[in-house]
Amino acid sequence: MLGNKQIIMNFTFPPTQEDLLVMALSIIEALPEELCEACEGLAIEVEEFPDEAVEHELELGDSYDLLALYRSGREISPGVERKTANDDDLLILYRRPILDMWCENGEDINYLLRQVIFEELGKHFEFSEEEVFEMTERHYQGLF
Repeated sequence: MLGNKQIIMNFTFPPTQEDLLVMALSIIEALPEELCEACEGLAIEVEEFPDEAVEHELELGDSYDLLALYRSGREISPGVERKTANDDDLLILYRRPILDMWCENGEDINYLLRQVIFEELGKHFEFSEEEVFEMTERHYQGLF
């Protein structure tokens, strides 16, 4: 029918590593207070996939299984890690697995990235799943 208007979707290129890094840094700058205190000085990197050493160490069945990895700085003693981040602490985001999940679920990429970051930080700093979910939702709502 000629009188009906159609919505035309615009498709763009997927975010690059640099794009995801900028988005992640923005998310880190606005972390909820309970995470912000633990992440002072945290470095962020974006890689395409986990390397073979990480795949082997974590016994991954597929390189798409890992979205992010928190690498702690030096241990205080074997098996005992600091509970606050320092300049040696690193959050690695894996671009291709994140983009794959984005394509699968159709979520807003910013919301998805925020969720990935919060879940990885929450897991590392021993927050419960409920606490991480509440922080994610509260942070997302605060951005509007």
